[in-house]
Amino acid sequence: MRKGSVKSHEPSADERFMRLALREAERGAREGEVPVGAVLVQNGRVLARAHNRPIHLYDPSAHAEILAMRRAARKLLNYRLEGCDLYVTIEPCAMCAGAIVQARLRRIVFGARDPKAGACGSALRVLNHCELNHQVEVSSGILATDCAGVIQEFFRTRRKHNPSIVNRAKL
Repeated sequence: MRKGSVKSHEPSADERFMRLALREAERGAREGEVPVGAVLVQNGRVLARAHNRPIHLYDPSAHAEILAMRRAARKLLNYRLEGCDLYVTIEPCAMCAGAIVQARLRRIVFGARDPKAGACGSALRVLNHCELNHQVEVSSGILATDCAGVIQEFFRTRRKHNPSIVNRAKL
């Protein structure tokens, strides 16, 4: 490198895939869903993308992670997603963490921690619990500020437009 030249920051693969997950989360926010996005990758290739859709699908299990795993499994014609990595903007809940174990994912990468419902160690530890027969590599904090910001802005706007949400939380 020449003296005085500036090295540009090349985003890592984790950052690139997390940016795709952030785009999915933003799509969810535009639809009025809690903005969580997920991208499922195998050997550096995106197999599936999804965002939360429980409201639109009338389905409490329609979390971004579940939808992405369903799409990828259909594409691979296999309910086992061995060798696959899941990128998600927020720490998975217990339901999603259980599905991740059942799908035998290789790795989960999430952005922001979820201290109220995160099941990768924040509120609960479902992933990599010592009694489970499958262990998943976990990486966290990838674009955490951006990931947390999307969800925080969504709820800030929602509280501003519907003050009764705040009042109900105090009951």
